[in-house]
Amino acid sequence: MSNKKDHLAFGKKNFVWMLIGIFTIALGFIIMSMESAPMGFGALGLTVGPIIVVAGFGINFYAILLKSESTPQE
Repeated sequence: MSNKKDHLAFGKKNFVWMLIGIFTIALGFIIMSMESAPMGFGALGLTVGPIIVVAGFGINFYAILLKSESTPQE
């Protein structure tokens, strides 16, 4: 009988990269909320924060496409 753990699409490396991406996205939103300019129209709110958020989504995209090292054995 085959173990269900052998058939997971994501490996440990995928989940680690996914968590890094999630924390990066959260960091970007935190940086955007720290903006002291009114309505967030400053350097942090308009450039730095969104760039970090997009980078976090890129990391998550990479984590999804990363091939898992564990291959199912039959």
